[in-house]
Amino acid sequence: MKIMSSYKKTYLFLITFVSAMGGLLFGYDWVVIGGAKIFYEPFFSIEDSAALRGWAMSSALAGCLAGALWAGVWSDRYGRKKMLLIASALFTVSAYGTGITDNFTWFIIYRIIGGFGIGFASNISPIYIAEVAPASVRGRFVSLNQLTIVLGILSAQLVNWRIGEYFMTDNDVLSTDGIEWAWRWMFWAELVPAGLFFILSFVIPESPRWLAINKKKENARKIFARIGGDAYAETELAEIENFNVMQEKPADTGKGHVKPGKNDRKALLNPKIRNVLIIGIVLAVFQQWCGINIIFNYAHEIFSAAGYTVSDVLMNIVVTGITNVIFTFVAIFTVDRWGRKALMYVGSAGLAIIYTIMGSCYYLQVSGWPMLLLVVLAIACYAMSLAPVVWVVLAEIFPAKIRGAAMAVSTFSLWTACFILTCTFPILNEHLKASGTFWVYGGICIAGFLFIRRRLTETKGKSLEEIEKELIK
Repeated sequence: MKIMSSYKKTYLFLITFVSAMGGLLFGYDWVVIGGAKIFYEPFFSIEDSAALRGWAMSSALAGCLAGALWAGVWSDRYGRKKMLLIASALFTVSAYGTGITDNFTWFIIYRIIGGFGIGFASNISPIYIAEVAPASVRGRFVSLNQLTIVLGILSAQLVNWRIGEYFMTDNDVLSTDGIEWAWRWMFWAELVPAGLFFILSFVIPESPRWLAINKKKENARKIFARIGGDAYAETELAEIENFNVMQEKPADTGKGHVKPGKNDRKALLNPKIRNVLIIGIVLAVFQQWCGINIIFNYAHEIFSAAGYTVSDVLMNIVVTGITNVIFTFVAIFTVDRWGRKALMYVGSAGLAIIYTIMGSCYYLQVSGWPMLLLVVLAIACYAMSLAPVVWVVLAEIFPAKIRGAAMAVSTFSLWTACFILTCTFPILNEHLKASGTFWVYGGICIAGFLFIRRRLTETKGKSLEEIEKELIK
């Protein structure tokens, strides 16, 4: 185990926190639209068009998918730092532009730009953190990215709540000023973290592992030394160099191995890479299809079905956001102790049980606090397991030379699964009711549990090079 001084830990925390600000903006930008919709829909006169309302809510996904697909390939070619800088610029432009426009078409364009930022940040932030953090604390530091995501979600919920309250009349009716300005200020509030992220992105170093792989050994040495001291730097560089030599041997460039410099998508078709890629794709899809994001995206429908009024729903949403943050801290302090696989077991099995009970309660028409308790338990279970740990595993399991490209495919799969989940919930809810819908999600969680048990390798405490040796044989 490589031990760092207090100073080194402080430096490591600072650079990982800056990178993880991409997660904070990812969370904020993803959720802010939900609170703003009751104000911008009458402003743009789209209340009577389900298609336009749906397009406004989901347009950022178009940017997410494209951003996630290209960010990894570009980060393998140009570096992680440049992609973080681009993501911060996209968030800043989107936040300002969405709030300033009076034209619905431009509103959509700025939302798509923000979606590009989400796609970039969700891909690059965990990779960067995994590549700078020592193996003994890597899970904890990558989980910081999930912590900032849930803090971004909670921030958006609180901002929406306070701004919405300010612009509502005493009878909970939208004011004229609210329709004109409330939604603008909800988006403009994002300028504060987005601007800070943009400035600080110039300060953080490039990923030392990316530098080492791209033959910039001295630059990598300086950054490793800054993180953990000279001895730590020499150990890391020696491990990376030895592994690269093994990969570059003529005997290792035949079928089943990645040739040096193969940073394009063709390398992903390599049979042995494909097996690991399948694991990444399935875990990414499972993180969405386990169903928890439905509670965030359709909170009004879920709590209304449980008998809550509109004002109670707004308060319950804040409660779920606070729960999300608290139990993300649980993940941070357990992921390097319990291991990735154990926490994934907890998440998949726990959600399967909770959803079974929740579906039964809906079927029996149980309402009030028992339903809120079950929702809180589901979010707590997800926040301490599948939410952060999937990102940790994705950042760890892929070979260094195509890590960005492979992560891009997994992230693209994640956002595609999110789109499908979001679109199918109203259909499932209409035909199966809330009870049947949550039973379906419970069945998916059981399938996820079995896949994790069969295919996932424990990566706790291992260097990225050691993980690659185990998975790519």
